[in-house]
Amino acid sequence: MKRIKNEAQYEALRDQGYSKEKSARIANSPDTKTGKKGGKAAPYEEWTREELYQKTKEIGMEGVSQLNKKELIEKLRNH
Repeated sequence: MKRIKNEAQYEALRDQGYSKEKSARIANSPDTKTGKKGGKAAPYEEWTREELYQKTKEIGMEGVSQLNKKELIEKLRNH
């Protein structure tokens, strides 16, 4: 298992329901990359199923071609 650089942040994220992978990625990121909130994208609920599917492919998720919109949103949020 990889070492977590910011254990307190990792545990706080896990307590909020983030996946282990996402919590570790955030906790190991330099503060300059995670310290600002900037998302200008619309919430996933406003995306089409095709847009969600393309996003999963863009980030390398596999086994998602048969998922519906709600399932794709869940996969993306828990990635």
